[in-house]
Amino acid sequence: MAPPFRPKQARPAGGRASGHARRTGAPPHRPGDIDEAVLYGVHPVVEALRNPQRRFRRLLATENALRRLREEVGALPLEAELVRPSEIDRLLTPDSVHQGLYLICDPLPSPDLDSLPDDAVVLALDQITDPHNVGAILRSAAAFGAAAVIVTIRHSPAATGVLAKSASGALEHVPLVAVRNLGDALETLGRRGFLRLGFDSDGDVALDDVALRRPLVMVMGAEGKGLRQRTRELCDHVARLEVPGAITSLNVSNATAIALYAASRRR
Repeated sequence: MAPPFRPKQARPAGGRASGHARRTGAPPHRPGDIDEAVLYGVHPVVEALRNPQRRFRRLLATENALRRLREEVGALPLEAELVRPSEIDRLLTPDSVHQGLYLICDPLPSPDLDSLPDDAVVLALDQITDPHNVGAILRSAAAFGAAAVIVTIRHSPAATGVLAKSASGALEHVPLVAVRNLGDALETLGRRGFLRLGFDSDGDVALDDVALRRPLVMVMGAEGKGLRQRTRELCDHVARLEVPGAITSLNVSNATAIALYAASRRR
């Protein structure tokens, strides 16, 4: 059995950008400013290994997990290191469910706003920082065929670790478009003809009353804070989801899934 591998920079949230990038002020192209992505669990690792855009560094696997991985993927693009489950446990937080798989790879590149198709439905996240929520939003975005999720380079969780596990492989199917300023991005999309639809539990109009069209960007605010002032002002409409129960506000990932469903039904 191979000796246990303990990468110097392996950490659940991903590494920091290189010193050269920080010294020169080179603009990062990904949320969280990371130089490596850590993926664990069956779905994130399987989908990453199937993604030709990924560049891989290390794969740790238990014997049973490696057998399952070969059944799912076939020939692997890199050699796996056989380890005991406890060796992966030591690289992650105690509550992480790794299922015997731990992969280190390069972060995926962030496409430009200009690359979004003219009939796209995209999401824009206004400083949503919880990686569980962002991961769940990515999973819903993949399920409903969203073209991209726009996030800010700062005040967004890195596309690694908990976020990747919560996304359950969706990172490989829905691009994260990282921008420096969300307001500027919404202005750019507005000039391209995107309908900019913000969401708030106290929105001015019910979602059912909005005439949806494409291209469409749906803007979701952080829990508690909601949409920031400039973000709200740049939306063509600020809509609310009509719910009949006693609790009228939803978790942002649940609200996003409902909004995506509504957009898909009214295509």
